[in-house]
Amino acid sequence: MLAYMDVDLSTDLNALLPLVAPLISGHSDLAIGSRLSRSARVVRGPKREFISRMYNLILRGSLAARFSDAQCGFKAVRGDVAARLLPMVEDTGWFFDTEMLVLAERAGLRIHEVPVDWIDDPDSTVHLVRTAADDLKGVWRVGRALATGRLPLDRLARPFGDDPRDRELNGVPGGLARQLVGFCVVGALSTLLYLGLYSLFRLGVGPQLSNGVALLVSAVGNTAANRRLTFGVRGRDRAVRHQAQGLVVFAIGLALTSGSLAALGTATPDASHGTELAVLVAANLAATVLRFLLLRGWVFPDQTQTQTQTQTQAQTQAQAQTHAPDEAPDEAPGRPPGGMPYHHPNDDERDDCTRSTR
Repeated sequence: MLAYMDVDLSTDLNALLPLVAPLISGHSDLAIGSRLSRSARVVRGPKREFISRMYNLILRGSLAARFSDAQCGFKAVRGDVAARLLPMVEDTGWFFDTEMLVLAERAGLRIHEVPVDWIDDPDSTVHLVRTAADDLKGVWRVGRALATGRLPLDRLARPFGDDPRDRELNGVPGGLARQLVGFCVVGALSTLLYLGLYSLFRLGVGPQLSNGVALLVSAVGNTAANRRLTFGVRGRDRAVRHQAQGLVVFAIGLALTSGSLAALGTATPDASHGTELAVLVAANLAATVLRFLLLRGWVFPDQTQTQTQTQTQAQTQAQAQTHAPDEAPDEAPGRPPGGMPYHHPNDDERDDCTRSTR
């Protein structure tokens, strides 16, 4: 296990046991102190309180972070998790712990938060503008890497111990619930985009052309979003093929919606714009159900099976490393697994324990 805290004891040592307890029990992979939890007791100036809350708000909005306090100098991580997680962290400055937490959370690792008693150090001399600029650059770098699928998060995907999500249940396809949720969210946003584009195009062209162009644009975005968010496909491998298959699914949806408009035009030649939208919504609902079945069974048929095999292989490798005879069971404090000395990224700037000011 690895743990670090500010040497000026902004957080009292009495909080150390609650921090490491969930890691010792095996319940969590990382544990962090939080100064922004409702039950935390914090004494610090309004400027630093505002900066801290704004920074964590930026993380929530840009990187979809769910932890409450990224930069509290009071954290612990299991040794086997650190051996896989720390080599993936590129930053060597103040953004180090934020990047570590974002990667851990995106990989599905469990992060435990401990409300802390925190007393700010009034003599700290952190350069706020430079630190804020470096943090924003780090947010942009990590966000771009996550969006492009450059980070190999599969190395961290549940390799540590038993996970109930890896168990096979009779009659329950693997990952179906998560895929349904992701597909519904993407589908709802795509429908709003489609209706907005259709209404915009109808100002200048007829209903069939408006429907076709709006459906084409929304279908390309829908396939890309489902590929990344619903079925977890990262990188550019087979992206063109997936888009081509998505266009076939689009053609089927176009046939359903265009046929519905044609039937409406035959039955009610002077139908209002609202009636057109109602018919299109009903047709799109039917096309959506068919789209999910085709995406899951045809476009991404092996994705669930591939993810399960990757998780099983990662878990087997982790267990083999844990039981390797030539590996030391626990490293000395301050040294991560593997024997390499652990140099805190901020040691060169901590003459007066400035980390406590965050």
